[in-house]
Amino acid sequence: MSFLQQLQNKRSALRATTTTVTTATGKRFIESNGSSSLPVLLEERSYGFVVDTKPDAIPACILPDFLYLGSQDAANPENITTFKLTHILSIGIGTPAIVKGLVATKFIPCLDLPETRLLDVIQEANAFINEVHLCCGRVFVHCNAGVSRAASIIIGYLILEHNMIFEDAFALVKSERECIQPNVGFIKQLKSINKPKAEIT
Repeated sequence: MSFLQQLQNKRSALRATTTTVTTATGKRFIESNGSSSLPVLLEERSYGFVVDTKPDAIPACILPDFLYLGSQDAANPENITTFKLTHILSIGIGTPAIVKGLVATKFIPCLDLPETRLLDVIQEANAFINEVHLCCGRVFVHCNAGVSRAASIIIGYLILEHNMIFEDAFALVKSERECIQPNVGFIKQLKSINKPKAEIT
């Protein structure tokens, strides 16, 4: 019996299972390895992430009286008043309607995918954050969960605008918001910012 025939026999003996798959575009399917039918679509979201439904409503202060980080839950009128926020920077997810008109806002598209070109997003975000600094404002930076994209933007800001190395910038942000976890592609890109700009790819 050939090796291929052995593999085919083994496969035919496998128990049928189903797997729930979430794609980068937010679609969720059920796939079965014991059926020739097409995957069954469970739901379709417009974002490339799994939505975190746990409340996370307190922003972390990264630089006192200036730069704050958190989830979209923290973009609310109470925090605008409590922390005297003047600007909200939304990364990859729209600014909550509840705060529009209360502060100046900016939205920058960004998918939480390792292959997303992060430096372009950081540079656009830094221009906005620097404008806030010039007018002595306070800016809250958020994404969906405040874990990967927004955290990466703030780490990039500290590296480029405060001349910090990646390890120090990451440690500072994590000391104020322990749950941060930029995806592996973002970590690699943030580390590359330490190199001369000509070497950044």
